[in-house]
Amino acid sequence: MFDVLFHPAIDGQLYIQWLLSGLMWTLLLAVGGWWIAFAIGVLVGVGRTSRNRAIALAARLYVEIFRNIPVLVQMFLWYFVLPELLPSGLGDRIKQMPPPWGAFFPALACLSLYTAARVAEQVRAGIEALPAGQDEAAAALGLSPWATRRHIIVPQALRLIVPSLTSEVMGIYKNTSVALTIGLLELTAQARQISEATFQTFGAFAAATIIYLLLALVAYRLMLWIDRRFQIPGSAPARKARRLPMLRRGGAL
Repeated sequence: MFDVLFHPAIDGQLYIQWLLSGLMWTLLLAVGGWWIAFAIGVLVGVGRTSRNRAIALAARLYVEIFRNIPVLVQMFLWYFVLPELLPSGLGDRIKQMPPPWGAFFPALACLSLYTAARVAEQVRAGIEALPAGQDEAAAALGLSPWATRRHIIVPQALRLIVPSLTSEVMGIYKNTSVALTIGLLELTAQARQISEATFQTFGAFAAATIIYLLLALVAYRLMLWIDRRFQIPGSAPARKARRLPMLRRGGAL
């Protein structure tokens, strides 16, 4: 089934090299997009819980816009519409970027901002799950609202939401496949090219599916390790007590 991957392509490479090239762009897009999304998502999530109504409203507006517009539509907006809205010189410079960078950067911006809106809601939920008395205790100690958020509230909230962030990490890997619609030859696009060149659709997409599955498993195990490493003491679910063997002493239990 996978022997097609070891056949030479029209450019002299093996088809498996096409897949590995697509995997490289998928990883660059997912890893880079995740760290940008995480940084923006934390800031927006904190803004969602701000007592300043202007900041809270701006953060909510960001979340509602980027979370509720389909990621495919956002991809097209970044690639086709944004260069037309910018000044002509800057827009022409963006449109003339050589491939694959001309498609990579719009895809990176799209996935980063879309995922950041989802991360922001996770951060907001984590902050609101903390006891309200922590703000009051910090104020009693003389900490400013910014210092309270930075040193007390946000670190605890991030540790609480690691399990829910796991789905966002895995989701950004899967969403990279949308970038094929603007010409980025990531993993799914390369699988489609192999299918069109060899008519071995099942083998090409089965290989891509296995790679996506492995990426998801690696992301899951990494997030599981982070969850255990930074878990708040006492927040783990109670485990069933192990039954200890009964010791007999002198024939008595």
